[in-house]
Amino acid sequence: MKHDRSSGVSRAVTWGLLAAWAANDLEETATMAGWLRTARPGLRKRLPRVPDRVWDRADLSQREVNTAIGLMGVLVAVAAADGARTGGRSPFFRTVLAGFGLHGVVHLAQSAAYGGYTPGVATSPTVVIPYSLWALRRLRAAGIPAGGAREAAAGLALLPAAVAGAHAAARVLARPRGAGA
Repeated sequence: MKHDRSSGVSRAVTWGLLAAWAANDLEETATMAGWLRTARPGLRKRLPRVPDRVWDRADLSQREVNTAIGLMGVLVAVAAADGARTGGRSPFFRTVLAGFGLHGVVHLAQSAAYGGYTPGVATSPTVVIPYSLWALRRLRAAGIPAGGAREAAAGLALLPAAVAGAHAAARVLARPRGAGA
């Protein structure tokens, strides 16, 4: 789909964020809870300075994983919609796009540090990073500032805050009915 520089980018670029996120998060949904149950004892031994209370909170049920991923999906869908509405010019879209690409690099680094598979790493080099680089190139070709230091810094700040917030909310929302605080 061709666009002149004044019209922004195609919806494939903006809604592609949601599609690429969905591919990555389907992998995470399918693997995260089980992987964590299996890997946690070894991680605990490798990282003895991490307090027990942190490890105790790292026990995620499949329901919590699904809820947290769903909450992140809302954020990504809103960013993609804002990107589509503005032809890719939305600072929110560009920040989430930068954060998403960086998150793919984080998956690779986690797996390298772990020495094996971690949830999300299979789709990072095959979907997340290629989509992010392609989308950034499309934005630049349309004359839209993309992937600069501002977006990268905001994405780096937004990513851990959004993930932590989604997991904290999921812990509350996914709690079995009648369970106390």
